[in-house]
Order: sequence, then C-alpha cells, then structure tokens
Amino acid sequence: MSISSYPFDGQAVSEGQYSYLFRELASHSGVADSVSGTGFRTYGDSSGMQVKVSPGFGVVRGHGVQSTATETLTIAAASAAQRYDRVVLRLDPTANSITLAVVQGTSGGGVPALTQTDTGVFEFPLATVTIPVGASTISAGNVSGERRFLGNTVGGWTTATRPENPRTGRLGLNTSTNRWEFWTGTAWSDLAPTINWGTVEGRPSTFPPAAHSHAWADITAKPTQFQPVPHVHHWNDIGMKPSVFPPANHSHPWGAITQKPSTFPPSSHSHSQYLEPGDTISWANGSKKPHSNSASGSGTWYAVWVEGNGTFCRNTSSIKFKENVRDYDIDPDDVLSLRPVIYDRKDQLEEDGSVKVGRKNEVGFIAEEVEASGLDWMVNYLDGEVDGLRYDLLGVALVPVVQRQEAQIKSLTERLAALEAKLS
Repeated sequence: MSISSYPFDGQAVSEGQYSYLFRELASHSGVADSVSGTGFRTYGDSSGMQVKVSPGFGVVRGHGVQSTATETLTIAAASAAQRYDRVVLRLDPTANSITLAVVQGTSGGGVPALTQTDTGVFEFPLATVTIPVGASTISAGNVSGERRFLGNTVGGWTTATRPENPRTGRLGLNTSTNRWEFWTGTAWSDLAPTINWGTVEGRPSTFPPAAHSHAWADITAKPTQFQPVPHVHHWNDIGMKPSVFPPANHSHPWGAITQKPSTFPPSSHSHSQYLEPGDTISWANGSKKPHSNSASGSGTWYAVWVEGNGTFCRNTSSIKFKENVRDYDIDPDDVLSLRPVIYDRKDQLEEDGSVKVGRKNEVGFIAEEVEASGLDWMVNYLDGEVDGLRYDLLGVALVPVVQRQEAQIKSLTERLAALEAKLS
C-alpha cells in the first residue's frame, strides 16, 4: 500500500511513524527552553575532570528525553596536546534510549564530528569541552555551549544555535543581534533590515539643491577660529582694553612670543665646586664632578647615592643608623639561577631632537629575570614598573652561596680525613 495514515483507534503505530510525526511538529531536534534557560546546560565547576548537565526536556529526531536531576559526566585525562570533547544526547533506536554521553576527540585534533543518521544513532550536541595539556580540572571557561532550541517553545535563537536545515520561511528572533530573521532556503535574512542611503535602490546620483540655509549648530567640521579680513572697530566697542598706556607689569606665555631666537649662547658663569648639604642639580642624574677628578688624597671616602628627588647622599652602614635588625634568609639557589648577559643599549631621543647612541656590549642581568628568581629586593621600580637593579646588593646575595660552599668544603675535608685515617 503506497498511502498510510495514523494514529487512529485500534491501529498499531510504529516507533518510526511516531518519530516522523513528532519531527514534523517540532521542526528539528532541540531543547525545550529559552535561549537563556538552563535546560540541559553543560558546565564545569572546577570539581575535577568532569562536567555537569542540568535537568531539562528535549526532542531528538522525534523522540522525547527528560532529565529531572543534575547529571555528572567524566572527562578523560588530558592528552599530550590540547583536545576537544563534545557532550551529546545520544539517540539509539536499537536500545530504545536517549542518554547523555561524551564524544572524545583526538590529541591535537579539532572538534570531533558527530554520528547523525536518519534511522540509526543520532547525536545531538550540547557543549564542546576544551581540555588543555596537563589539565586536572574542568572550569566554566573550558565549556562552550552548543544547545539548539525547539521553535515551538522559544521565540528565537542565537547566531551560533540557529536551527539546522530549516524549512524555507522559518522565522525566529536572533538574540545575538536582537533582530527577526527568516530562512530563504539558502541563508538567514533580516526580516526588517535597517535602511540607509547605501541600500536604497533607484536613488539619484546627484541632487541640485534649491536655495536654503543651515543653522550654525548643524554645521560640522567648522573651524574653531576665523582669520578676519582687514577691518576696524570703534574704540568704544573694544572690550578689556587697558585704562592707561603703557600698561602695568604683565607677562606673556613663551609660545605667544614671535621672532624669538632658536638658541641662546649663555654668558660666562661658573658653578660652586661643592654642593651644600641638601642642594640638588636639577639637570643631573648623578654627579658630573668625577669626570675630571682622579681618585687621590686622604680622608674618608664614601659611595654617593642620588635619592629619587635628586638629592645627593652618602651610603651609610653603621649600626647607629639602623634599628629592628634581624636575620634575612637568602636561598643560594636563587643566586645561582641568575643569568649573566651581554647586551646593547637602545638609542635614545634627546629633548633637542638629537639621538643618543646606546652603548654596546654591556654586561649585567635582566631586572625582570632577577625579580622572577626570588631576589626582587635587588630590583628598583619606577612608576610601578621594573626599572633597574641594586648591583651593590649582589655582594650580599653572594654571601649565602659562599657560606654554603664553605660548609660543603669543610664537610668533605672532614670526611676525607676520616677516610685516610681508616685506610692507614
């Protein structure tokens, strides 16, 4: 018989017939929920290598499936390379069941394909799970939803979860764009597109305007000032004019002065040989006096520091300048991990526009590497960023290394003496 109809009283109706009927009513497989609902929502909560699936109701190829409690699915251990798994509702007509399952991807591969046959196993996607190398737990950020929704229970979908293979004319609200759209048979089209001049058909290429005017406030890209043509003003119309001439003492900003020389040859002058206590040189980032001064003479010698405000000071270490003194543990391994490097300084643009060529083949450390090694107390910071190193503290950092080596040498010497005594 080529024509059949169902269901009727007293008539046997097969599973396949019911499935075909419900597929037409539901249009496609999907979750019976709103786009923002939690029906069959898959998520990770950092509780281990597992994901959880919320309760929900759905239709898969005309078969209903309902979960009344949160289900937990195990995710296989991380692979040698990043892997993608997919959480699905798996319809198996042979087993008469729809179950939650995990389709495991391959190490270093893409998102695995799903089995979707018309009469056999059909896997409906719920989420993709990203498993990074070395992962020991699945967090919320590792799970990306793939749910699609039934058209008769939700007013729309997102761009990523539009119905697959819909009938021509299928209509719904795209919540990603907040626009109504319909299926043309080949693409989703905006039901009420925004019309602008570029989308108007049959528009003229030019418009000869009639005489008209524009309000000043409606004019765009107008200049902020106008250079007027030569004209005169009545003295009484001039505002803010001085009451007497010549005017009283006043000043002009440097930028307002015209015909000023580009350079100024300074007159003869000198500077004091020494700075008084508390004095600073505003242009100095350190003292220029040693440039022509040799290391000779008697008396006390000091290492000179420059404070952040430019003040010169001597480096003091006497106990009379200190309080709250306590031991400070330094891990010798942190010191031994330092990496000496040789490098070139970058060129610098000076204020006068000239280029100061950086020095070549300097030897030292990288401040960020010293900070990361655990010796951040040797690092200088400027405006909250790593800037330089306290190389004078390197000797302090080396003391624990020498002490450990001394202890090792002493232990080895004692063991060697004991061994020689035993052998003799």
